[in-house]
Amino acid sequence: MPIKTSIKRASGWLYLNSPLGRRQLRGSGVILMLHRVLANDRAADLPHRNELCVGPKAFEHLLVWLKKHFDCVPLMDILHPGTQHSERPRVTLTFDDGWRDNAVNAFPLLQKYQVPASIFLSTDFIGSRQRFWWESLGETLWGSHGEQPRMHLIECLQQVGRPLPVLMDDVDVDRRSLTLLHYLQSLKTLAPDDLSRLTDECPEESLPQALDWQQVRALEASGLVRFGPHGASHAILTGLDDQRLNEELSRSRDALLNGCNRPLPVYCYPNGDHDARVRQQVADHAFPYALGTGTGIYRGASDPLALPRFGVSQRTARNPELLSWRIYRGAQP
Repeated sequence: MPIKTSIKRASGWLYLNSPLGRRQLRGSGVILMLHRVLANDRAADLPHRNELCVGPKAFEHLLVWLKKHFDCVPLMDILHPGTQHSERPRVTLTFDDGWRDNAVNAFPLLQKYQVPASIFLSTDFIGSRQRFWWESLGETLWGSHGEQPRMHLIECLQQVGRPLPVLMDDVDVDRRSLTLLHYLQSLKTLAPDDLSRLTDECPEESLPQALDWQQVRALEASGLVRFGPHGASHAILTGLDDQRLNEELSRSRDALLNGCNRPLPVYCYPNGDHDARVRQQVADHAFPYALGTGTGIYRGASDPLALPRFGVSQRTARNPELLSWRIYRGAQP
């Protein structure tokens, strides 16, 4: 392990277990951001999956660590703290998008350790065979569906002016995966219609990628999971005109009102992107809170429509002391 990483891990552990750390975190909340829990850890280790995916062993390791150092509470307990304050810092888990593996792989572990969570749904995908472009394009380019679909997609990407980097042919698996990660990030600037057409050129998987409404209601009935909106089509809200922004917010809000018994009064910005116009529209749609992707501790004084979160990757879940280091940095005034 690199010496810099060892120092961060040790410093994070000392912070959580020091009087200074406990004092700084008392009365505040840590909101974690996850996306997927895959069926195995080896798949989650690759760089193009690492940031959005964790494996079941790493996720369980994270939950055990969180239970040891934090009070694991529902999101609304952090946003609306009660009169009783534990001496331990509080943490809550949020999942973006609404992946089917949240129910299949994550929920059994949440249930085992009795850790509550909030899942934010891209509602157009729920109960449909509509696919997330990142997953479909990434796995097709990785070759998960065979060489012929991969070459076909490469041709389609060339037609929209996005040729594949040369390093995608690197024999080193990790370097090739890292190149794919950076390439997928660059595709975020494509128009939503282009991304949708490219996704349609990918092979159809045998199962839907997203949860269905029956799964949503079953998870909600457990008492451990609540749901909120993460856009309808997962379009980047800052890139929409006023009419489309209103439609996106209304459609996702109404889907949650129809599909859940107790939807959260919290919006979650797709890709974390927001500006003053988007925040005002979110507030006008009766959401007093919204989650971004900025890093920090929630103390109740920051903008409730730009709540900070700490992202959790496979690397972080394997080494949660690195998370405590980031919490230490985020807790500084």
